[in-house]
Amino acid sequence: MMFSTTQTDIEARAADWLAQRDSAQWSAADAQALEAWLTADTRHRVALLRLQAHWQQADRLQALGAGWTQSGPPPRGFWQTPAGSRREQMLHAVLHRPATRQSRTRNRLHPVASMAVLAGCCAVLVSWAWRNYTHVDATSYRSAVGEIRTQALHDGSHAILASNTRIDVQLARAHRDVALVQGEAIFEVAKDPQRPFAVAVGGYRAVAVGTRFSVRRDQNDLRVVVTEGTVRLDAPSTDGHSSPSSLLPAGSVALVHDGSVLVRSLGVADAGQLLGWRDGWLVFRDTPLQDAVAEFNRYNTRKLRIADAEAGALRIGGSFRWDNEETFVRLLEAGFPVRAAATPTQITLSSR
Repeated sequence: MMFSTTQTDIEARAADWLAQRDSAQWSAADAQALEAWLTADTRHRVALLRLQAHWQQADRLQALGAGWTQSGPPPRGFWQTPAGSRREQMLHAVLHRPATRQSRTRNRLHPVASMAVLAGCCAVLVSWAWRNYTHVDATSYRSAVGEIRTQALHDGSHAILASNTRIDVQLARAHRDVALVQGEAIFEVAKDPQRPFAVAVGGYRAVAVGTRFSVRRDQNDLRVVVTEGTVRLDAPSTDGHSSPSSLLPAGSVALVHDGSVLVRSLGVADAGQLLGWRDGWLVFRDTPLQDAVAEFNRYNTRKLRIADAEAGALRIGGSFRWDNEETFVRLLEAGFPVRAAATPTQITLSSR
């Protein structure tokens, strides 16, 4: 026998072996020759096994078996047709059966595979959507004493931090929350009606959608200045009951002291002057000196100190650079009954 080299020839030769082996003339010499053919090339054995499996599973086996009705293939020698004819019948069955079974298998498995792929894609999509929906981008920002810091937030908003200020920001798909830990900050809020922007201080929440406002914290006191848009100031609940909210249009100033809310309407220009610190200015209008000193101390490491109540009660007005307390002190000495005593770390103001 000639050993074949192409896949087509190998399959044809395998069909010859199968047809011959299932005849009554199969001998020990034939078995040895088949074994030699199988050993000569791995492809031979694979082809024989594959054709044998397909042939045994062929739907037309009973017809080719001339009425064989039991399970499995007929016994060797059952066919009375010549081996050559059986070879052609086998190749015909095998060549058609794989396509038919492959088609049936594909038709049977394709929906299952598709459903599996779809389920996998849905799982990935749900996981991605859930992570993105529940994900919280949490970041803290702070400024040093004497520093004005402008910070871009990840939602497109901006926060301008006054001296010695810290904010904790949490941005998520459904909300934007900021906690003002200390100091004062101006918020330029990117418009997003689906995600209100809220700044929390001591149980109060200043809520906006797209606007410009500032929030300042003085221990338990709070000040909200609105220069653009509208802000809703929510008070903390008392005894399990919600407290009424205050709507603050542009030009409004809300002061919270000891749990009481006082809202004043100054106009946008006058309200904006309260935020002059971002440009380096402190603006005072009939302000007690002790309050003016407290403002300067927010921006300087060299502190001003009031020595007596009489000096602290003096009322002053004007615009002053917050980074130049020495000029402020000289003006006080020149225009008010105030005496200053300076050291490297502080300046003490007393009445004279």
